[in-house]
Amino acid sequence: MQIEAIEQVLAALQSPTLFIDKQSRIAVCNPAAQSLLGPGALGRHYVSILRQPLVLDAIESVMNSGVQARANFIGTEGGRETVWIASAARLSGQGKPGVLVSFEDTTAMQEAGQMRRDFVANVSHELRTPLTALIGFIETLRGAARDDSVARERFLGIMAREATRMNRLVQDLLSLSRVESEERMRPTGLLSLGDLLRSVLSSLAPLVEERGVTLVLTGIKGLPEIVGDSDQLRQVFTNLIENAAKYGGDGKVVTTNVSVLEREPSMRSGAVQIDVIDQGIGIDPLHIPRLTERFYRVDSHRSREMGGTGLGLAIVKHIVNRHRGRLRISSEAGQGSTFTVLLPLT
Repeated sequence: MQIEAIEQVLAALQSPTLFIDKQSRIAVCNPAAQSLLGPGALGRHYVSILRQPLVLDAIESVMNSGVQARANFIGTEGGRETVWIASAARLSGQGKPGVLVSFEDTTAMQEAGQMRRDFVANVSHELRTPLTALIGFIETLRGAARDDSVARERFLGIMAREATRMNRLVQDLLSLSRVESEERMRPTGLLSLGDLLRSVLSSLAPLVEERGVTLVLTGIKGLPEIVGDSDQLRQVFTNLIENAAKYGGDGKVVTTNVSVLEREPSMRSGAVQIDVIDQGIGIDPLHIPRLTERFYRVDSHRSREMGGTGLGLAIVKHIVNRHRGRLRISSEAGQGSTFTVLLPLT
C-alpha cells in the first residue's frame, strides 16, 4: 500500500493512529496521534517517540511474528493522566511490511472502574463501623453488663443511634440509585415551588426549635409554576436547609430566598433561583469542587456526629441534573455558605 493512500485513510480516522514503515520510522501520523504524541513524531524512530516498554514490546512482536498485539499506553492531557489501549497490527505491502498502531482512549472506563471500587470500599467502611459497635455492645450486654441497668440503658441508646445511622445510610443508597436511574428522564408534572418550600420548612420545625435556628423564607410571592418532580425537589431543599440548620450554628438564621431570572446564560432560558444561605463558619474553597462527591466530607467526625451519611449532596446534584438545573456553592471563611439551585422556567 502506498504511503499516500495510508495518509488519506488515517487522516479520516478520529482515533489516534500511526504507521511505522519498514525502517522502523513513523511514516504516517494522523492529527489525533500528533495531538497525543506531540508534533515531532513524524519521521522519527518509533522507539524514541513511544518509549513505553509494553508498547515497544507489542510493536516488536508484531514485526517479528505478524500476530496482532495490544498494550496499555499512558498519556497526559491538561495535566491529567490518560489511559489508552495501543493496538498494533501488521500492514502488508511490498518488501518488509509495516505496522499500524491505533490508540483507544479507556480513561473514562478506568475512572468508572475506580469509582466503583471506591464506592464499594466506602460503603463497606461506613457499614463496618456501626456494625462493629453493635456487635461489641451486644457481647457486653450478654456478659459483664447483663445485670447492670445503667450500663444497659446507655448501651441500648448507643445501639439505637448506630442502627438508625445504618438505616439512614441504606435509605440514602437506595435513593441515590433510584435518582441515578431516572436522571435521563425529565419530569413532566407542574408544581408550586412556594408551597413546596413552605412545606419543607414546616417539616423541619422540630430540628430548628431544638437548635434555636430561625428559618426565613423570602421571594415566594407570585412565583410561576415550574415543571418538576415534587418528591425529589422536596428532598433537595430538605437536605440543603437541614444541612444549613445543622452546620450553620445554633441560634443562627438560615435564609431561603427565591428569585426569578428572565434569562440565565448557563441554561439559555429563564430560571428560578433558590438560595439557601447560612451563617456558619464557611467552607474552605479547596473543598467546594468535591462537596457533591459520594462520601466526601469536609469534617468526617462532625458529619457523623450530626448523623450525616456523606451522600446528601450527591443526591442533590443528581436530582438537579435530572431537572436540567444547576447547583452552585459559594462560601467564605467566617461568612457562611450559600447553596444555589437554578431550575428552568420552561
